[in-house]
Amino acid sequence: MRPSPEPAGLPAVYAAGAYEDELRAVLLAHKERGALRLAEPLGAALAAAVRAGIHAAGPGGRRRDEPVLLVPVPSARSATAARGHDPARRMALCAARQLRREGIPARVLAVLRQRRSVVDQVGLSATQRVENLSGALRAAPGSGRLLGAGATVVVDDVMTTGASLVEAARAVAAAGGSVAAAAVVAASSCDC
Repeated sequence: MRPSPEPAGLPAVYAAGAYEDELRAVLLAHKERGALRLAEPLGAALAAAVRAGIHAAGPGGRRRDEPVLLVPVPSARSATAARGHDPARRMALCAARQLRREGIPARVLAVLRQRRSVVDQVGLSATQRVENLSGALRAAPGSGRLLGAGATVVVDDVMTTGASLVEAARAVAAAGGSVAAAAVVAASSCDC
């Protein structure tokens, strides 16, 4: 799925499913209601999306012995504090474990940080979301070397407009990394 309108700089995105019905309910239970036991099945779904992304990247996207580097889009500090956890990071850790069980060397690099505060995205148009997030993330100092050690896949729980994935990919590139793909548990076909 691709958002409409599609923001410039959006990497190829692979989703395990559509953001509707049961998948939406499970994601919200994990993210907003602290049903942390759901991280494992959601991580397995995210792993499927990551596999699709690295498979589509083909031989030029990743050497067989090269690790897959999952870079989660960080939640805002206030959201993490209110929820008591960072859902995308938790799911990324579960996805990496699943991929390793399948023989795919994978690890999570939680290197992205909030550079500045952003407003809540709810109710913003697609253009406003891109503007709100533009320049909001940075990679931790010294992470460029880590990002160069494998095929980088930016991961998140849900893609609505793609603005978060665009900003994460920009921050990875600014640190010297290269994004092979993006993967999410669910994607909406938003015409926000």
